[in-house]
Amino acid sequence: MKLFTMIFLSVFLGKSCSSQTKNDLKTAIVEYTANTRGFYQKVVIQNQMVTVSNDRRSGEKPVATTVSDADWKELVGYFESIELDSLATLKAPTEKRFYDGAAIANLKIVYKDKTYETAAFDHGFPPEGIKKLVDKINSFAKK
Repeated sequence: MKLFTMIFLSVFLGKSCSSQTKNDLKTAIVEYTANTRGFYQKVVIQNQMVTVSNDRRSGEKPVATTVSDADWKELVGYFESIELDSLATLKAPTEKRFYDGAAIANLKIVYKDKTYETAAFDHGFPPEGIKKLVDKINSFAKK
């Protein structure tokens, strides 16, 4: 009986600890913005829906479209690998935004009532820790 109890507790505690380390994209809001004087792009992902806006002044609300299951699975994988607390400390690999060589980009994630935000980086040249996620987000804007 003791052996059964030890095995049960080990499995139960092991499962609860591993599930706490993964981020859940279904409950998060991911917002990517890139802008300069003549360019604007905002992509918002929430609950397997994506909205893309290319006009900062438009009063129209962008139309939400459903993310395919394959794309969603890929996004979830990238999102789970990100350490949210370190987003603000990521260093941009280039500085083209300082001389209008690239749009200024920013990634903001609202997860469990807490907002995580990166420092500004160049659109098209995200920090290495979020590169795959940002590239996937930008692929929705090209469609």
